[in-house]
Formats: sequence, C-alpha cells, structure tokens
Amino acid sequence: MNHLRCAGALLAVALLSGCVASVAPASATLHGDPAHPAQTQAWVDTKLYFGLGLFDDAASGVSEQRWRDFLDAEVTPRFPDGLSVVDVYGQWQGKGQTAPERLRSKMLVIDYPDTAENRAKVEAIRAAWKQRTGDQSVLRVTQPAEVSF
Repeated sequence: MNHLRCAGALLAVALLSGCVASVAPASATLHGDPAHPAQTQAWVDTKLYFGLGLFDDAASGVSEQRWRDFLDAEVTPRFPDGLSVVDVYGQWQGKGQTAPERLRSKMLVIDYPDTAENRAKVEAIRAAWKQRTGDQSVLRVTQPAEVSF
C-alpha cells in the first residue's frame, strides 16, 4: 500500500509540473505606454544617496519637509514617470577621523532609458542637492537594468 501512495504522489507532482509548464509567461499590465514598456532595452537603474544630517541629532540637517520640497522641485520634474525613496542609514569615516560619521540618509532609485539627456538630469539633481545643502557629494551607483511594467 505504501508503494501505491508513493506512486500516486509522484503522479500528482508530475501532473502539476505539466500544468505549471503550460502556463504562459507573465506579461506587462500596461500596454502602449512608452514610459512603462513591457520590455526594455538600454535602461539603467540609478541609486543616489543623500545625507540628511547626523543620525544622533534629528533636529539638525535637512528635515523631511525640506527633503520632500527638494523632490518636488528638483527630482519629480526631471523624472515624472516614477521613482522610489528609501530611508537608509549611512556611515563613513574620513581620513584623520577617529570615529565614523553616522548619517540619516535617503536613497533615491530611478530606472530610465540610458540617454545623454537622462544622465544630465541625474547630474543636475546631484548638483542641486550640493548647492542647497553645501554637501560635498551625492553618491551615484548606476547599473544596467532589465525593466518590465
């Protein structure tokens, strides 16, 4: 009887495997929208890291309202089709420092076609932040991305 149960279980697994294999691959839910293609070519994923101020002193540095104002004025007009913001903890230790500097930070994630115009928009965002805050840098990490909506 045990052999029959095992055979039945194997048959059920085989049948279910066949069902899964016959399911069509998922497709994009948005059709005909060039800003949200079903499949992309030559897109990139860019992450920008912005320091807001010392981690242990939430009253200093850039407030949440100032950050949202920056997004509304500098980022969204350049990339209105969408972006993501993630709260992150940043840390670094400069030469000659005895302890790391801990920062409240934001990571901005933007996926877009890799064009000279879009790269210039990203650089304009970085420059605008440095001008507004006096920060020396905004870390940028860009990688090729396969995107589907």
